[in-house]
Amino acid sequence: MLHVIAQLFIEQGLNGLQLGITLFLMAAGLTLVFGIMDVIHLSHGSFYMLGAYLTATLGARFDSYLLGLALAIPLVALIGMVVEWIAIRRLYERDHLDQVLATFGLIMFFNEAVRMIWGAQPIFLSPPASLAGTVELLPGLFYPQFRLAILGTGLAVAALLGLMIRRTRLGMRLRAGASDRAMAGALGVNIDGLFTIVFGLGTGLAALAGGMAGTVLSVQVGMGESILILTFVVVVIGGIGSIKGALVGAVLVGLVDTLARTMLPVALRSTLPASQADSVAASLSSTSVYVLMILVLAWRPKGLYGART
Repeated sequence: MLHVIAQLFIEQGLNGLQLGITLFLMAAGLTLVFGIMDVIHLSHGSFYMLGAYLTATLGARFDSYLLGLALAIPLVALIGMVVEWIAIRRLYERDHLDQVLATFGLIMFFNEAVRMIWGAQPIFLSPPASLAGTVELLPGLFYPQFRLAILGTGLAVAALLGLMIRRTRLGMRLRAGASDRAMAGALGVNIDGLFTIVFGLGTGLAALAGGMAGTVLSVQVGMGESILILTFVVVVIGGIGSIKGALVGAVLVGLVDTLARTMLPVALRSTLPASQADSVAASLSSTSVYVLMILVLAWRPKGLYGART
Protein backbone atom coordinates (compact mmCIF):
# COMPACT_ATOMS: atom_id res chain seq x y z
CA MET A 1 0.00 0.00 0.00
CA LEU A 2 2.78 2.44 0.94
CA HIS A 3 4.57 1.60 -2.32
CA VAL A 4 1.44 2.49 -4.32
CA ILE A 5 0.98 5.76 -2.42
CA ALA A 6 4.66 6.64 -2.95
CA GLN A 7 4.34 6.02 -6.69
CA LEU A 8 1.15 8.10 -6.80
CA PHE A 9 2.88 10.93 -4.95
CA ILE A 10 5.87 10.94 -7.32
CA GLU A 11 3.69 10.77 -10.42
CA GLN A 12 1.40 13.55 -9.26
CA GLY A 13 4.39 15.58 -8.13
CA LEU A 14 5.72 15.41 -11.69
CA ASN A 15 2.27 16.40 -12.98
CA GLY A 16 2.38 19.34 -10.56
CA LEU A 17 5.78 20.38 -11.90
CA GLN A 18 4.45 20.15 -15.45
CA LEU A 19 1.48 22.35 -14.53
CA GLY A 20 3.88 24.70 -12.77
CA ILE A 21 6.06 25.03 -15.87
CA THR A 22 2.98 25.82 -17.98
CA LEU A 23 1.96 28.44 -15.42
CA PHE A 24 5.48 29.86 -15.47
CA LEU A 25 5.38 30.39 -19.24
CA MET A 26 2.13 32.29 -18.75
CA ALA A 27 3.27 34.17 -15.65
CA ALA A 28 6.64 35.19 -17.08
CA GLY A 29 5.00 37.23 -19.81
CA LEU A 30 2.28 38.56 -17.53
CA THR A 31 4.70 39.64 -14.81
CA LEU A 32 6.81 41.51 -17.39
CA VAL A 33 3.70 43.34 -18.60
CA PHE A 34 2.74 44.11 -15.00
CA GLY A 35 6.18 45.06 -13.82
CA ILE A 36 7.34 47.13 -16.78
CA MET A 37 4.17 48.40 -18.45
CA ASP A 38 2.01 48.65 -15.29
CA VAL A 39 -0.97 47.28 -17.25
CA ILE A 40 -3.52 44.82 -15.86
CA HIS A 41 -3.77 42.52 -18.85
CA LEU A 42 -6.80 40.23 -18.47
CA SER A 43 -6.66 39.08 -22.08
CA HIS A 44 -3.32 37.31 -21.63
CA GLY A 45 -5.12 33.96 -21.59
CA SER A 46 -6.54 34.67 -25.04
CA PHE A 47 -3.04 34.44 -26.53
CA TYR A 48 -2.60 31.11 -24.75
CA MET A 49 -5.77 29.98 -26.53
CA LEU A 50 -4.56 31.34 -29.88
CA GLY A 51 -1.28 29.50 -29.46
CA ALA A 52 -3.11 26.22 -28.95
CA TYR A 53 -5.44 26.73 -31.95
CA LEU A 54 -2.70 27.86 -34.32
CA THR A 55 -0.44 24.99 -33.24
CA ALA A 56 -3.24 22.52 -33.96
CA THR A 57 -4.08 24.10 -37.32
CA LEU A 58 -0.52 24.58 -38.58
CA GLY A 59 0.57 21.21 -37.22
CA ALA A 60 -2.22 19.52 -39.19
CA ARG A 61 -1.45 21.62 -42.28
CA PHE A 62 2.24 20.64 -42.35
CA ASP A 63 1.78 17.24 -40.68
CA SER A 64 4.25 18.22 -37.94
CA TYR A 65 3.37 19.25 -34.41
CA LEU A 66 6.80 20.78 -33.77
CA LEU A 67 6.68 22.86 -36.96
CA GLY A 68 3.17 24.00 -36.10
CA LEU A 69 4.31 25.10 -32.64
CA ALA A 70 7.40 26.82 -34.05
CA LEU A 71 5.23 28.81 -36.46
CA ALA A 72 2.45 29.56 -33.96
CA ILE A 73 4.75 31.27 -31.43
CA PRO A 74 5.98 34.12 -33.68
CA LEU A 75 2.51 34.50 -35.24
CA VAL A 76 0.90 35.00 -31.84
CA ALA A 77 3.73 37.31 -30.79
CA LEU A 78 3.08 39.39 -33.92
CA ILE A 79 -0.66 39.46 -33.16
CA GLY A 80 0.20 40.58 -29.63
CA MET A 81 2.36 43.43 -30.93
CA VAL A 82 -0.47 44.58 -33.20
CA VAL A 83 -2.92 44.47 -30.29
CA GLU A 84 -0.50 46.47 -28.15
CA TRP A 85 -0.11 49.09 -30.89
CA ILE A 86 -3.84 49.36 -31.58
CA ALA A 87 -5.42 48.98 -28.13
CA ILE A 88 -3.09 48.50 -25.16
CA ARG A 89 -0.94 51.56 -25.89
CA ARG A 90 -3.95 53.79 -25.25
CA LEU A 91 -4.34 52.41 -21.74
CA TYR A 92 -0.94 53.29 -20.28
CA GLU A 93 -2.06 56.58 -18.78
CA ARG A 94 -5.51 55.31 -17.78
CA ASP A 95 -6.37 53.92 -14.37
CA HIS A 96 -6.50 50.20 -13.67
CA LEU A 97 -10.28 49.99 -13.90
CA ASP A 98 -10.15 51.17 -17.52
CA GLN A 99 -7.44 48.60 -18.22
CA VAL A 100 -9.55 45.82 -16.68
CA LEU A 101 -12.62 46.77 -18.72
CA ALA A 102 -10.71 47.17 -21.98
CA THR A 103 -8.76 43.91 -21.71
CA PHE A 104 -11.92 42.06 -20.63
CA GLY A 105 -13.45 43.32 -23.87
CA LEU A 106 -10.47 41.82 -25.71
CA ILE A 107 -11.28 38.45 -24.13
CA MET A 108 -14.78 38.62 -25.61
CA PHE A 109 -13.38 39.69 -28.98
CA PHE A 110 -10.86 36.84 -29.20
CA ASN A 111 -13.35 34.23 -27.97
CA GLU A 112 -15.86 35.20 -30.64
CA ALA A 113 -13.18 35.43 -33.32
CA VAL A 114 -11.94 31.92 -32.48
CA ARG A 115 -15.51 30.60 -32.46
CA MET A 116 -16.11 32.10 -35.92
CA ILE A 117 -12.88 30.70 -37.38
CA TRP A 118 -12.60 27.28 -35.73
CA GLY A 119 -16.12 26.64 -34.44
CA ALA A 120 -17.28 25.78 -30.94
CA GLN A 121 -16.27 22.10 -30.91
CA PRO A 122 -13.08 21.18 -28.99
CA ILE A 123 -9.98 20.17 -30.92
CA PHE A 124 -7.71 17.39 -29.67
CA LEU A 125 -4.03 17.92 -30.31
CA SER A 126 -1.66 14.93 -30.36
CA PRO A 127 2.01 15.17 -29.34
CA PRO A 128 4.68 14.24 -31.90
CA ALA A 129 5.08 10.51 -32.49
CA SER A 130 8.68 10.61 -31.24
CA LEU A 131 7.46 11.79 -27.82
CA ALA A 132 4.22 9.84 -27.60
CA GLY A 133 5.62 6.97 -25.51
CA THR A 134 6.46 6.61 -21.84
CA VAL A 135 9.66 6.42 -19.82
CA GLU A 136 10.17 4.10 -16.84
CA LEU A 137 11.48 6.47 -14.17
CA LEU A 138 11.35 3.90 -11.38
CA PRO A 139 10.46 0.20 -11.38
CA GLY A 140 6.76 0.13 -12.23
CA LEU A 141 6.53 3.94 -12.62
CA PHE A 142 6.00 4.98 -16.24
CA TYR A 143 5.67 8.64 -17.21
CA PRO A 144 4.76 10.23 -20.58
CA GLN A 145 7.74 11.44 -22.56
CA PHE A 146 5.95 14.55 -23.74
CA ARG A 147 5.24 15.74 -20.20
CA LEU A 148 8.96 15.40 -19.49
CA ALA A 149 9.63 17.39 -22.67
CA ILE A 150 7.33 20.16 -21.37
CA LEU A 151 9.34 20.24 -18.14
CA GLY A 152 12.63 20.46 -20.02
CA THR A 153 11.33 23.16 -22.38
CA GLY A 154 10.04 25.30 -19.52
CA LEU A 155 13.31 25.07 -17.60
CA ALA A 156 15.27 25.96 -20.75
CA VAL A 157 13.02 28.99 -21.36
CA ALA A 158 13.48 30.07 -17.72
CA ALA A 159 17.27 29.88 -18.10
CA LEU A 160 17.21 31.83 -21.39
CA LEU A 161 14.96 34.52 -19.91
CA GLY A 162 17.28 34.86 -16.94
CA LEU A 163 20.29 35.26 -19.23
CA MET A 164 18.44 37.76 -21.42
CA ILE A 165 17.39 39.95 -18.51
CA ARG A 166 20.77 39.87 -16.76
CA ARG A 167 23.27 39.78 -19.63
CA THR A 168 21.82 41.57 -22.67
CA ARG A 169 21.24 45.19 -23.60
CA LEU A 170 17.52 44.50 -23.99
CA GLY A 171 17.46 43.05 -20.50
CA MET A 172 19.21 46.13 -19.17
CA ARG A 173 16.54 48.32 -20.76
CA LEU A 174 13.80 46.10 -19.36
CA ARG A 175 15.22 46.44 -15.85
CA ALA A 176 15.57 50.18 -16.29
CA GLY A 177 12.00 50.51 -17.54
CA ALA A 178 10.72 48.49 -14.62
CA SER A 179 12.65 50.58 -12.09
CA ASP A 180 11.90 54.07 -13.46
CA ARG A 181 10.07 54.43 -16.75
CA ALA A 182 10.42 58.23 -16.94
CA MET A 183 14.16 58.20 -16.24
CA ALA A 184 14.75 55.43 -18.78
CA GLY A 185 12.91 57.47 -21.39
CA ALA A 186 14.94 60.58 -20.51
CA LEU A 187 18.14 58.58 -21.04
CA GLY A 188 17.13 57.70 -24.58
CA VAL A 189 15.28 54.40 -24.23
CA ASN A 190 12.44 54.10 -26.76
CA ILE A 191 9.70 53.32 -24.25
CA ASP A 192 6.98 52.70 -26.86
CA GLY A 193 9.19 50.27 -28.77
CA LEU A 194 10.29 48.60 -25.53
CA PHE A 195 6.67 48.09 -24.46
CA THR A 196 5.79 46.56 -27.84
CA ILE A 197 8.69 44.11 -27.53
CA VAL A 198 7.70 43.22 -23.97
CA PHE A 199 4.10 42.60 -24.99
CA GLY A 200 5.15 40.50 -27.97
CA LEU A 201 7.52 38.48 -25.79
CA GLY A 202 4.77 37.88 -23.24
CA THR A 203 2.23 36.77 -25.83
CA GLY A 204 4.80 34.52 -27.51
CA LEU A 205 5.45 32.77 -24.17
CA ALA A 206 1.69 32.38 -23.70
CA ALA A 207 1.47 30.80 -27.17
CA LEU A 208 4.24 28.35 -26.26
CA ALA A 209 2.34 27.40 -23.11
CA GLY A 210 -0.91 26.98 -25.03
CA GLY A 211 0.67 24.95 -27.82
CA MET A 212 2.18 22.49 -25.34
CA ALA A 213 -0.85 22.37 -23.02
CA GLY A 214 -3.09 21.60 -26.00
CA THR A 215 -1.65 18.08 -26.07
CA VAL A 216 -2.71 17.51 -22.45
CA LEU A 217 -6.02 19.40 -22.42
CA SER A 218 -8.61 19.85 -25.13
CA VAL A 219 -8.25 22.97 -27.26
CA GLN A 220 -11.48 24.93 -26.90
CA VAL A 221 -12.93 28.43 -26.81
CA GLY A 222 -12.35 30.13 -23.47
CA MET A 223 -9.56 27.79 -22.37
CA GLY A 224 -7.41 30.78 -21.41
CA GLU A 225 -9.72 32.07 -18.68
CA SER A 226 -9.26 29.16 -16.29
CA ILE A 227 -5.47 29.20 -16.42
CA LEU A 228 -5.42 33.00 -16.21
CA ILE A 229 -6.76 32.89 -12.64
CA LEU A 230 -3.92 30.62 -11.52
CA THR A 231 -1.46 32.77 -13.46
CA PHE A 232 -2.47 35.87 -11.51
CA VAL A 233 -2.02 33.88 -8.28
CA VAL A 234 1.48 32.92 -9.44
CA VAL A 235 2.38 36.55 -10.22
CA VAL A 236 1.15 37.73 -6.82
CA ILE A 237 3.00 34.96 -4.96
CA GLY A 238 6.24 35.39 -6.89
CA GLY A 239 6.20 39.18 -6.87
CA ILE A 240 5.29 41.59 -9.64
CA GLY A 241 8.04 42.01 -12.22
CA SER A 242 10.22 39.10 -11.06
CA ILE A 243 10.98 36.25 -13.46
CA LYS A 244 12.60 34.28 -10.64
CA GLY A 245 9.50 34.85 -8.55
CA ALA A 246 7.29 33.69 -11.44
CA LEU A 247 9.24 30.42 -11.66
CA VAL A 248 9.22 29.73 -7.91
CA GLY A 249 5.58 30.78 -7.56
CA ALA A 250 4.50 28.67 -10.54
CA VAL A 251 6.19 25.54 -9.19
CA LEU A 252 4.62 26.08 -5.76
CA VAL A 253 1.15 26.65 -7.20
CA GLY A 254 1.43 23.70 -9.59
CA LEU A 255 2.54 21.31 -6.84
CA VAL A 256 0.01 22.51 -4.27
CA ASP A 257 -2.91 22.44 -6.72
CA THR A 258 -2.09 19.01 -8.17
CA LEU A 259 -1.14 17.27 -4.92
CA ALA A 260 -4.16 18.68 -3.10
CA ARG A 261 -6.53 17.38 -5.77
CA THR A 262 -5.01 13.90 -5.84
CA MET A 263 -3.64 13.22 -2.35
CA LEU A 264 -6.33 14.77 -0.15
CA PRO A 265 -9.01 12.22 -1.18
CA VAL A 266 -6.57 9.39 -0.42
CA ALA A 267 -5.75 10.87 2.97
CA LEU A 268 -9.36 11.59 3.95
CA ARG A 269 -10.72 8.18 2.92
CA SER A 270 -8.94 6.66 5.92
CA THR A 271 -11.18 8.63 8.29
CA LEU A 272 -14.33 9.41 6.26
CA PRO A 273 -16.67 7.50 3.93
CA ALA A 274 -15.47 7.61 0.32
CA SER A 275 -18.20 9.91 -1.02
CA GLN A 276 -17.87 12.32 1.89
CA ALA A 277 -14.07 12.25 1.68
CA ASP A 278 -14.18 13.12 -2.01
CA SER A 279 -16.60 16.01 -1.39
CA VAL A 280 -14.52 17.47 1.46
CA ALA A 281 -11.28 16.99 -0.51
CA ALA A 282 -12.74 18.76 -3.56
CA SER A 283 -13.73 21.74 -1.42
CA LEU A 284 -10.34 21.92 0.30
CA SER A 285 -8.29 21.42 -2.86
CA SER A 286 -10.15 24.16 -4.76
CA THR A 287 -9.02 26.69 -2.14
CA SER A 288 -5.50 25.34 -1.58
CA VAL A 289 -3.67 27.76 -3.89
CA TYR A 290 -5.51 30.73 -2.41
CA VAL A 291 -4.57 29.64 1.10
CA LEU A 292 -0.98 29.44 -0.16
CA MET A 293 -1.26 32.98 -1.54
CA ILE A 294 -2.65 34.30 1.77
CA LEU A 295 0.18 32.68 3.73
CA VAL A 296 2.86 34.05 1.39
CA LEU A 297 1.41 37.59 1.43
CA ALA A 298 1.08 37.50 5.23
CA TRP A 299 4.79 36.70 5.36
CA ARG A 300 6.00 38.84 2.44
CA PRO A 301 3.40 41.44 1.33
CA LYS A 302 5.33 42.15 -1.91
CA GLY A 303 5.52 38.49 -2.86
CA LEU A 304 8.53 36.22 -2.62
CA TYR A 305 10.77 38.31 -4.89
CA GLY A 306 8.67 41.38 -5.58
CA ALA A 307 10.18 44.83 -5.77
CA ARG A 308 6.86 46.58 -5.08
CA THR A 309 3.35 45.81 -3.89
